[in-house]
Amino acid sequence: MSTYRQTLGGTTFTFDSLIDLLAKATPRRSGDELAGCAAETDLERAAAQWALADVALTTFLEDLVVPYETDEVTRLIIDTHDRAAFAPVADLTVGGLRDWLLATASGPDAADRLRKVGAGLTPEMVAAVSKLMRNQDLIAVAKATSVTSAFRTTIGAPGTLTTRLQPNHPTDDPMGIAAATLDGLLLGCGDAVIGINPATDSPQATSDLLYLLDEIRTRYDIPVQSCVLSHVTTTIGLIEAGAPVDLVFQSIAGTEGANRGFGVDIAVLREGNEAGRSLHRGTVGDNVMYFETGQGSALSAGAHIGTGGRPVDQQTLETRAYAIAREFDPLLVNTVVGFIGPEYLFDGKQIIRAGLEDHFCGKLLGLPMGVDVCYTNHAEADQDDMDTLLTLLGAAGVPFVITVPGADDVMLGYQSLSFHDALYARRVLGLRPAPEFEAWLGVVGMLDDTGRILDLAPEASPLRALTDRSGAHL
Repeated sequence: MSTYRQTLGGTTFTFDSLIDLLAKATPRRSGDELAGCAAETDLERAAAQWALADVALTTFLEDLVVPYETDEVTRLIIDTHDRAAFAPVADLTVGGLRDWLLATASGPDAADRLRKVGAGLTPEMVAAVSKLMRNQDLIAVAKATSVTSAFRTTIGAPGTLTTRLQPNHPTDDPMGIAAATLDGLLLGCGDAVIGINPATDSPQATSDLLYLLDEIRTRYDIPVQSCVLSHVTTTIGLIEAGAPVDLVFQSIAGTEGANRGFGVDIAVLREGNEAGRSLHRGTVGDNVMYFETGQGSALSAGAHIGTGGRPVDQQTLETRAYAIAREFDPLLVNTVVGFIGPEYLFDGKQIIRAGLEDHFCGKLLGLPMGVDVCYTNHAEADQDDMDTLLTLLGAAGVPFVITVPGADDVMLGYQSLSFHDALYARRVLGLRPAPEFEAWLGVVGMLDDTGRILDLAPEASPLRALTDRSGAHL
């Protein structure tokens, strides 16, 4: 392993490995301090960033952060590396890549050029360059990067902001879920997915929720996909049993050990993808996978140790998870950026920075990268911080965000965005819903001539039967 040195402010700092350099160059966050790999001072952090800027990109193909022999995520990254796509930037350093990205983002054919080169970048290269970028740099490049996916709606089209409608309920009560779904649909949400976090992973309970959502969708002919976020093996079993599965969900992380903690490996994800696609339920596309990630997941599982027994910083490990996601050409990927808690992202400043990093890194690696703009109640953050992050992500072209009734998830016990927040972002930033969903809103009379969602009372809504207790599924 190489040693890196940088003199700054009259002090010479030594970084004993690429892993150490990446960690010390990361903007401050509590998770790296918890892991014992963070820079001790702002001066050391700046020195690490100077040194990292001079590291050749090819170094990341040789000096591996997590060993090839013991980690299938590393093997996936190295074995599938597209050297032809990498060629235009192969002679650059990390700092040179930053300059190339910013210049390309402001030039002609930016989306096409960024897409082609992004296919040749490894997660570690992308994580490294993000550590040298200001927030505005992350926003500018992400905005110029276009990634689309499709199932019944198109996700990520330029000028759109789609939403996951998250109607969670502490007991999976059908009436409560139907009411929350109605609330979201009346406010123009749900075009990315109507997705429920079930209170249990019971196959029967999951099946019941799938049938509930599918009946709502078919009754009103809504062009949207649904998902019950059960374990991938549960979903595979339900597909075999004939349940109406649209999307196959799984949480993933950046090391084999962390994924083992989730009860998955790449082989079972491949099985889930094949099972989902075998149903052919999409109408405008066949992207069937939905992945969630989050900075700190590997550390929380004790699976964050890399080559030489050194702890790897949480943002680099987060970006490695995106290598798994892009292997399966998913419909949706999102980071639940503040969900794990202040032990990993302490306050609003750290959550905002992490959300912008994750979005930038995911899109550059070719993913329809959404963000759950959220925080736990014991973090040093509030809804003003979430307003800031939502607005910045909207400016950066985020494909989708997650929305819950009143911004308060009563089942998971954390704060996210409300349905109204999505309306704000669309209106202020001039963004539209997914085209197929927007057309449906118009057909059922929920849009005015300017595309604004109409203020309809439930009894005046074309969806009023969702609240009718005599409904067969309720």
